[in-house]
Amino acid sequence: MPSRASERGPFSAAIERFLRHMAAERGGSPLTIKSYREDLLQLEEFLVSAGCPSPGDASSVILRRFAAGLHAAGYAPSTVARKLASMRSFYAFGQREGWVRANPAKPLRSPRRPRKLPKFLTGDEISRLLAAPHPGQAGGLRDRAILELMYSAGCRVRELVTIDDGDLDLRNGTVRIRGKGRRERHGIVGSHAHAAVRAWLAARPTSPGGGKAATRAVFTNKLGGRLSVRGVARLLEKHLAVAGLAGKASPHTLRHSFATHLLDAGADIRSVQELLGHKSLVTTQIYTHVTTSRLLEAFDKAHPRAR
Repeated sequence: MPSRASERGPFSAAIERFLRHMAAERGGSPLTIKSYREDLLQLEEFLVSAGCPSPGDASSVILRRFAAGLHAAGYAPSTVARKLASMRSFYAFGQREGWVRANPAKPLRSPRRPRKLPKFLTGDEISRLLAAPHPGQAGGLRDRAILELMYSAGCRVRELVTIDDGDLDLRNGTVRIRGKGRRERHGIVGSHAHAAVRAWLAARPTSPGGGKAATRAVFTNKLGGRLSVRGVARLLEKHLAVAGLAGKASPHTLRHSFATHLLDAGADIRSVQELLGHKSLVTTQIYTHVTTSRLLEAFDKAHPRAR
C-alpha cells in the first residue's frame, strides 16, 4: 500500500524522507523539523505552480524567483535566510540521494541580517532573580536549583529539561548536557548551583514511575513527571515578577548573561564557546560585541575627552 507521501507526489515524498533524515540522523528538534516542513511545503507550492512537479526539476533561476517572492511579500531578512537555509539543506540531501546532480540552491545568497545584541541581566539583577524562589514554599527549592543551574552551566532551557540524574556529577561539579545535533558537552556546576541542586534532590518527591534512577529527570513537575519547557518559562515569569524584573528576561536570557559575565570577567572566548556548545566561534563572538559596547558606553560617560 503506498504511503501518504508517495500518493501526494515525488516532491512531498522527498520532503518526508528529508525530514526523517534530519530527525533520525541529524538530531533535529521537533521545533526545527516543524520549521523545515513549513518552509519546504511553501517551496513545493511555488515550484508546482511554476511547472516543477518534482524537486529535481528546479533550477537556480527558478529558486531565485522564489527568494525574490519572499522579499516582495515582506518577510523579515531573518525569515528569508532561514527559508533559504532549509532549501539548501534539502537539496544537499537530494544530491546524496541522487535525484539532483548539483545543489541549485547553493548559489543563492542569504540576506544580511542585522545582528541584535543579546539581552542579559546585570550581576545585581541576577542576584535578585536567584534569591526570588522561597525555599519554604512549594517548588521553591526546585525553582532555585533550576535558575542556579541554568546560570552556572549556561544551558538552554530545552537542554535543562532533558537532564537526568545520571548526567549529574556533583562530586566533580559537572553536568552532562545534550545540545543541538546530539552534541554533548559538560557544564560547570558552581558552588551555589551545587548547593541548590543538592537541596532540591534531597526534598524531591519519590518518583511514582520507578525505573532506573540514572534516567530519572532531575527536574520534575507536581505529578512527578519531567518538567516541560513551558513549565520553566512559567516559573521564570513568576520569579522575575517577585524580583521586580517582570518582562526583562526569558529563559535564554540566563544563557546570554552567563556568557556575557564570563567574558566581562576576562574568560577566554574559546572556553566560553566550549561551555556554550557553539559549533562555530563566530556564534560566540556576538558576546564580545556586548562587552565592547559596554566598554564604549562607560568610556563615553567617564572619559573627560570622550565628547
